[in-house]
Amino acid sequence: MLNPVSMKINADELIKSALKEDISDEDVSTNAVIKDYVLGSVQLICKQDGVICGLPVFERVFKILDERTEVKFFAKDGDKVKKGQLLAEVKGDIRVLLSGERTALNFLQRMSGIATYTAEVVKLLQGTKTKLLDTRKTTPNMRIFEKYAVKVGGGNNHRYNLSDGVLLKDNHIGAAGSVKEAVARAKAYAPFVRKIEVEVENLDMCREAVEAGADIIMLDNMTPAEMKEAVKLIGGRALTECSGNVTRENIKNITDTGVDFVSSGALTHSAPILDLSLKNLHPLEGK
Repeated sequence: MLNPVSMKINADELIKSALKEDISDEDVSTNAVIKDYVLGSVQLICKQDGVICGLPVFERVFKILDERTEVKFFAKDGDKVKKGQLLAEVKGDIRVLLSGERTALNFLQRMSGIATYTAEVVKLLQGTKTKLLDTRKTTPNMRIFEKYAVKVGGGNNHRYNLSDGVLLKDNHIGAAGSVKEAVARAKAYAPFVRKIEVEVENLDMCREAVEAGADIIMLDNMTPAEMKEAVKLIGGRALTECSGNVTRENIKNITDTGVDFVSSGALTHSAPILDLSLKNLHPLEGK
């Protein structure tokens, strides 16, 4: 989770990069109409039902621009929010409120959209043993935020990056020559504490992965009937994961296959944003 320490260690540079993208030199529009410091306030309003996520990032955008900025929240990450709900009030230099608005909302809308979409998919898996996983199909430089949003939405994180675990996909197997050889090389190279996952596309590859001693077998782009047969073949000798164009619309097709996990790139690459807005900006005269 994005606690204050991990925020500054891992997220600050990414937030600063986003700010630099939006303000390469100066905010010409704001500087043209507001010459000097003016204390002001603005409200964060929800314009759509969903799950809110990214409030610490939203706040950090303004704090990076001016540490004196104050944010009062009326919700927390993971809360279900409603259209028209007041989520926060931001108080500070009006120039900061105007210059940080778009970047802060971009983070918050994107993360809230992912959390909302994830929560909807998790609900579809209720009553089954299958757990929902994300993938590495994330927006460049947004992975820390997008995977956090999946967790807030009730999903689970797959490996964070290529250094985080062994996953032998079709091209790794092709390079090694066979599933058996790829697994053997991975076992010889990777530390024994690392689990080895193998992607398979048919029952023959599945059988070879089991015999090679894979810890996790990913059933890629198989039909529900093929997945059922694969789970039966594996017989508990490895954990099972299914993947391949899994979305909110079709996930019900795999809920009775018996797989342990289902991974969905759609959680991070296809979730629509949650509509949010900063409204009612005004000076706080004499305060």
